Amino acid sequence: MRFTKMQAYGNDYVYISLIDQHLNDIDIPKFAAFVSDRHKGIGSDGLILVCVSETADFKMRVFNPDGSEAEMCGNGLRSVGKFVYEKKYTEKKAFTVETLGGIKTVNLLVENGKVENISANIGKPVLESGKIPVTLTNKGNALVGYPYKIDDKTFSLTALSLGNPHCGAETDSDLGLDDPGIFDIEKYGALLENAAFFPKKANIHFFSVIDKSHINMRSWERNCGETLACATGCATVFYSAYLAGKVGETVFVKQRGGVIKIDYDRKSGEITMTGRSETVFEGVIDKSAFDDYYA
Repeated sequence: MRFTKMQAYGNDYVYISLIDQHLNDIDIPKFAAFVSDRHKGIGSDGLILVCVSETADFKMRVFNPDGSEAEMCGNGLRSVGKFVYEKKYTEKKAFTVETLGGIKTVNLLVENGKVENISANIGKPVLESGKIPVTLTNKGNALVGYPYKIDDKTFSLTALSLGNPHCGAETDSDLGLDDPGIFDIEKYGALLENAAFFPKKANIHFFSVIDKSHINMRSWERNCGETLACATGCATVFYSAYLAGKVGETVFVKQRGGVIKIDYDRKSGEITMTGRSETVFEGVIDKSAFDDYYA
């Protein structure tokens, strides 16, 4: 079974086309766990299946490392764009992708046959507590700008969903977010992901607003620890800062994996993300290895 491992600012997924090959008699949730295993499997942040769609140009299905299916991932969506173009499944540089979170649009910047940059409309942020989920609300049915103190620091929390639950935790701009010696992300990340108002835990994205068009952030993935980057996290911190009136409608978010450009359409309420994606390697999965994994 052929696969491609791609990385977009920190997130690395395994991509498999079901357009020209099949996953016959395979338990997909277990298979997703296998390709994500960094000791016995390939080692990734999950599995993305690229499928035929009846309502869009392509369909993508995203599976987390625990085998659960997610609505969408911004980094995954952008990399699907690079995947289908460079694998010659399409000659289009603008097309639609069906996800569980709705139909999204992808636009490619191609130079000399190579995809150099990718923009994807990832949709509207969802603040409904039932979809995040959180047990605490302070503005209608949403957790927005909630002051939460941990030891010596107070964070402004905003929880939202763009396919998976995320929480933006704003810090002071002079807190030393980029300096591990000053900001202990392991301490605050572990305490926040287990906070009582996150019954199923949450991905936490610590951020500082630098000015109206620049944000710095670091991401903490629930049950895992710090990650290089997270596309949905970038959208989360942008929207958290936007709701607070601290940034404009075009913002550059700096994370450990690189810089993502965010464009917000105030009229439609939708967020578009622009950034690169790289092919890490390609290979073939031997089904016997998968069988041995679960023997």
